[in-house]
Amino acid sequence: MADHRSPLPKKDAISRREFMWLSSLAAAGFIAGCAINPVTGEKQLMLISEDQEIQIDRQYSPYQFSADYGTTQDKKLNDYIDQTGKRMVAGTHRTHMPYNFRVVNANYVNAYAFPGGSIACTRGIMLALDNEAELAALLGHELGHVNTRHSAEQMSKTQLTQSVVSGLAAAAGSQGSFYGDIASQLGQIGAGALLASYSRDNERQADALGMEYMVKSGYSSEGMVGLMNMLKSMGKHQPSAIELMFSTHPMSQERYKTAVQTAATKYSAAKMNPLYRQRYMDNTARLRAKKGAIDQMQLAEKEMTKKNFPAVDNHLRKALKKAPDDYTALVMMSKSQLIQKKWAVGRQYAEMAQQSYPREAQAYHLSGFAKIRLKDYDGALEEFNLYDEVLAGNPNTLFFKGYCYEGMQQYPQAGREYQRYLQAVNQGEYAKHAHRRLRQWQAKGLI
Repeated sequence: MADHRSPLPKKDAISRREFMWLSSLAAAGFIAGCAINPVTGEKQLMLISEDQEIQIDRQYSPYQFSADYGTTQDKKLNDYIDQTGKRMVAGTHRTHMPYNFRVVNANYVNAYAFPGGSIACTRGIMLALDNEAELAALLGHELGHVNTRHSAEQMSKTQLTQSVVSGLAAAAGSQGSFYGDIASQLGQIGAGALLASYSRDNERQADALGMEYMVKSGYSSEGMVGLMNMLKSMGKHQPSAIELMFSTHPMSQERYKTAVQTAATKYSAAKMNPLYRQRYMDNTARLRAKKGAIDQMQLAEKEMTKKNFPAVDNHLRKALKKAPDDYTALVMMSKSQLIQKKWAVGRQYAEMAQQSYPREAQAYHLSGFAKIRLKDYDGALEEFNLYDEVLAGNPNTLFFKGYCYEGMQQYPQAGREYQRYLQAVNQGEYAKHAHRRLRQWQAKGLI
């Protein structure tokens, strides 16, 4: 029988289909050329339309949310952040955009926006905030990026394709850490791979708009000062927890000083507006009850970058003792076991994660990967089919389905999946494996 060593690429392959689609958007955009910035009223280079911003958002944001372990299952918390964000929309410059706001289950400290108005805060940053005014400052800042079209402008400056497609190509390895390599080995997109990286000028503008939007919504301007103070302090004392945020949202002493000065001058009348601390505490109570577990997960992630797996597992066991059904902790433990080649244990934790959060995709992929390693190809195929039902469109799933059929010696079905994969991806170890098998089977008349 053919060799079944698993090809593990250094980084995710670029999808030919995605490249062609994005290139067509870029070509269409060249006709438009420049647009009027909705905030400044000035001309800016803009090669994509508003409809295309929304389309890009809808296509790619689900992958980022899944990389961040999905939207929180705490409905009260998610409704709270969505309502808080949507109350602020009326004071923005693009009120018609299809905004949505959510908390994702990631432990690192960050918030981000996709160009069509999808905005997420990690539970790590929600734990770091002290009141609703600080949350409003954070959401206002992300709304600032959407309203000034910063992501779209960056895509336009790089002819659109380079910005998004290079993010897909780098996917798991983009963080420059072993944790990124783990995601690559499991065929997943790494956390942060699809996020825009803003310039200091972008950040200044988003800060200014964030304070304008929050004050218009009735919050104290001290919320922005508190947010900046928290980020400055964490950057000094917990740099690893906030590393990704600072790589996409450059922080500086100047930003903090500007917030203090603007709150004391331009928005001095708003300093006495409410912070709504108690309301924030009430709505984040269940999340804060998990703080001990999340602290342990953050420590595990730090050890993961050092490949110190005994320490990783120790921290995750402590996290699961405090929060036995936490999806993020279960998925992290599954990943740790799989990287240590403990396939059966990794599968067990992945299946526990599925039970914890059936409508989130990562755990199905991990379980499928584990079952391949255990040579349970039929079971693995079922897992990848379930993954596809929850989060369709990942070309790696096509490859793994083909690999499962190959393991079951069902070569026509394997060949069909490999051909579909190669229509989407034309480079990397997975593509080489698919090409090699197709040539072998054709030569032997098996397909």
